[in-house]
Amino acid sequence: MTDPLVVGLADAAELGATEVGSKAANLAALTAAGFDVPAGFVVTASAFDHPDRLAPAIAAAVPRLGEGLFAVRSSAVAEDLAEASYAGLYETFLDVPGGEVVDAVFRCRAAATAPRVAAYQSAHETAPVSPAVAVLVQRMVPADSAGVVFTANPVTGDRSQTVITAVRGLGERLVSGQADGDEWIVERDRAWRTRRTEDALDDRQAKAVAQLARRVQSDRGTQQDIEWAFAGGRLFLLQSRPMTALPEPVTWTPPGPGLWLRNFRIGEWLPEPMTPLFAGWLLERIAAGLADGVRAISGATLDFPHAAVNGWYYATPQPAVSPRRLLGAFLSGRRRLLRFVYRALVQVNRRPDVADQALLNGLYLRWRDELLPEYRRLVAAGEAEADRAPPERLIALVDELGRIAGVHLWSLAVVGGSAWKMEAGLRRFLGRHLPAEQAVDVAVLLRGLADDGTEPIPYAVASLDWYFPTFGEQNLPMTGDPEERRARHARLVAQRLDAESSCRAALADRPQLAGRFAALLDVAQRYAVIREEQAQQLTLAWPLLRRCARLLGQRMTAVGIIEDRDDVFFLTRQELTIDPGHPLHDQVRVRRTEWRRQRRLSAPLSLGQPPRLVAKIMTRAGVTSDVPVDAPPDAVNGQPASPGKATGTVRVLRGPDDFARLQPGDILVAPATTPAWTPLFDRAAAVVTDIGTLAAHASLVAREFGIPAVVGTGIATSRLVDGDVVTVDGTAGTVTIERTDRDVPVQYR
Repeated sequence: MTDPLVVGLADAAELGATEVGSKAANLAALTAAGFDVPAGFVVTASAFDHPDRLAPAIAAAVPRLGEGLFAVRSSAVAEDLAEASYAGLYETFLDVPGGEVVDAVFRCRAAATAPRVAAYQSAHETAPVSPAVAVLVQRMVPADSAGVVFTANPVTGDRSQTVITAVRGLGERLVSGQADGDEWIVERDRAWRTRRTEDALDDRQAKAVAQLARRVQSDRGTQQDIEWAFAGGRLFLLQSRPMTALPEPVTWTPPGPGLWLRNFRIGEWLPEPMTPLFAGWLLERIAAGLADGVRAISGATLDFPHAAVNGWYYATPQPAVSPRRLLGAFLSGRRRLLRFVYRALVQVNRRPDVADQALLNGLYLRWRDELLPEYRRLVAAGEAEADRAPPERLIALVDELGRIAGVHLWSLAVVGGSAWKMEAGLRRFLGRHLPAEQAVDVAVLLRGLADDGTEPIPYAVASLDWYFPTFGEQNLPMTGDPEERRARHARLVAQRLDAESSCRAALADRPQLAGRFAALLDVAQRYAVIREEQAQQLTLAWPLLRRCARLLGQRMTAVGIIEDRDDVFFLTRQELTIDPGHPLHDQVRVRRTEWRRQRRLSAPLSLGQPPRLVAKIMTRAGVTSDVPVDAPPDAVNGQPASPGKATGTVRVLRGPDDFARLQPGDILVAPATTPAWTPLFDRAAAVVTDIGTLAAHASLVAREFGIPAVVGTGIATSRLVDGDVVTVDGTAGTVTIERTDRDVPVQYR
């Protein structure tokens, strides 16, 4: 008969959690329900009141589990609870020989009084504080792979997704934080990997773990945090507890009527959720400057709203005015507004060369000769005074610089943003007037226009959000062979010149059309260069803007308002005060935690539905995210942005810290690209982005470098992982997996 101090795991459920602890009670119930739990026994909580009898009882129980190694784990009453998990606070001993189990049990029990346990209890007021601790002894599972599975997405709260983290061998490296592990998401009958570090599971095994998790959830009646292991093809259930702090499911509700886009206006420059100080201060100053730019050029005030949805930037292409007010704006501006709208929105699509002469070239010269010098002057003056400026002056500097950056942004949108329209006009002309056998890809005519293989300028950024350092701050020199770079540029120039000659030869007997071709070619090539020139200069003020914000943070840190100067980015504009009587540590911690959670969300490219007229305009403008017709069902699909095909190894890069990982011939996969990324195009075989349109940086620069590009996929960085071999079809807008280590093809949504 089993000694009552030591109870077989199969019988432990009858004693209840107060005697065998929550962990053992859960596993006992799951064992009784037929789950494959490693065999074991429980040293009850009250058994430690009889130390003289306990050691012999444990020693007698060990042989009944058979030979081999053992796992000795705590099973406290206050553990694995819905209110507080106590995860990792008690001791666990693995690979314990049979002769050492008794000692391990007593050491495990002694850890119940560790200071970290008391600290956790005091921090969780709802957690029981019972000191009762049982100890669970089980056969050690010689795991080939192991990990954790959540029956709901712990970041988004999505109850339809099962999230798996896995490592090779024992799961201890994962739960102790020594390894990140692979991450898989399983939703219904689809599985995809979002992070690969060890190739611990294949697609079939991931689905098996998800199926086990769903069965446990059904049995326990609530969302579960489960530990599992594969050994010799057999899947074991090691532990199960209720998920704690599970957020409510994230919803993506449009912030207003109509269509809202993540990659519209400055969305291309914001590939991450916004930090509070950017969203509430610098972004609003940029928006004010953009409105000033509209008014200066058109004579009218039109508000194009933007909003944050779960921290992500969205903007609408629909002005926030009634038809009557819009008509009033036209009437008040009279010829000036009408002329601007016609030249910039209508004529640039029909006769781009005429729009250039009538409006756009003048706007470019105004930017080059007036706006840019003024921008540089303000930055230089601010740099000279920032270090000694009082907080009020630092705030005023940010206001001034943000506003002029917004004016610059408007010029980039109208002038540089016309580049793709010029290109489209040239494409239509060639399609109409060159016979099929003499067809020339317009993208070839835009290659090699500028030698963009140099390192980024110091004020280049990966995001307009000033929380992120500029390229110059990071001191990350680009690598690459200058000779190879020059040779590639020479090849691109030769291809362009050959294409130009072919077009001229095909039109030689039609002088009027030849002249028209020359005019269209000139504006298309000139504005492709102008767009990048203006885009590069947009962030001229960003080193100084960050400096101003961090100086404010440094002064707030000195008086104890915040703990670190970069905490300032998680404050609001109204909280920028040097008042030591109002510390903001808690606000910063809460907001930083929420921002980190938002960074792991997959934000949709669009919210809401556009009115019919807006939908038609957006489709013509190439601002869509429709899946290409006849796209392979297992492909990542987006907008075709630069023609051609390329096959290579995926390299997912999220910012400048990752740049050095890109090897020549890799497929560059990124949330979005900005001018800071331009040198990478010289190494990449193709480019794939989550956001972007035909007018985006990735699209234009890929065409300049002559490499395929697919943009606006929405999911590339979460569906593709380093090491996958894919084919990028920049003509069709598809990215097809050719080879992966998974046993069966991954199914994409």
